[in-house]
Amino acid sequence: MNGSPAIDIRDLRVRRGKNEVLHGVDMQVPGGSITGLLGPSGCGKTTLMRCVVGTQIVESGSVTVLGSPAGSVSLRSRVGYVTQKPSVYTDLTVKKNVAYYAALYGRPAGAVTDAIDAVGLTRFAGQKAADLSGGQLGRASLACALVADPEILVLDEPTVGLDPLLRVELWERFEALAAGGTTLLVSSHVMDEAEHCDSLLLMRDGHVLAQESPTGLRRQTGESSLEDAFLTLIRTSQVGSEN
Repeated sequence: MNGSPAIDIRDLRVRRGKNEVLHGVDMQVPGGSITGLLGPSGCGKTTLMRCVVGTQIVESGSVTVLGSPAGSVSLRSRVGYVTQKPSVYTDLTVKKNVAYYAALYGRPAGAVTDAIDAVGLTRFAGQKAADLSGGQLGRASLACALVADPEILVLDEPTVGLDPLLRVELWERFEALAAGGTTLLVSSHVMDEAEHCDSLLLMRDGHVLAQESPTGLRRQTGESSLEDAFLTLIRTSQVGSEN
């Protein structure tokens, strides 16, 4: 996790219509780590992730990813993005979907099997995506991103709709990826998933309230529960804005 950050965002502002939805966001994500992007629905998590992968128009500020401006052509094979909405071809099987992305990025055939195994879809590899459940579709999308072996993996609420066992298994996979040098930016509104992260970026209403480790957040707020710590930060920021 040494050296320049994998993701470096400075004074980022995004406007949608007449409303500013990100207000001067500053954040840095070290390489080979898991950063959890946490906050209630509508707080700006997805917009921020879209800025990182270069699909969001920004009003001002800078977003640097692996040393290049976000969205640069050179980053296309180095940054993986899994949206909340599954991005697979429904008329193809799981295996053919993953194989298609493997071919795009010049990955070997063995990587297809590994990616499908990693998301727990081995039994469904020959099944068309149209016949999968919502949770299975999400995992198929994740396999399509994993097969490219990206340096940065941006995941927008990847565990929504999954049963507890699959959530645990996916987080174990994420931790293994980070240990191998992959940088992960993972959004969630489930506070118990924060325990799996090296760093937490807490957002509310387009503002970053804090970027801390789980231990550091507890220490800062004096709370033992991360959910209580987040609530304490919200109350403190509200008091501060009124003075």
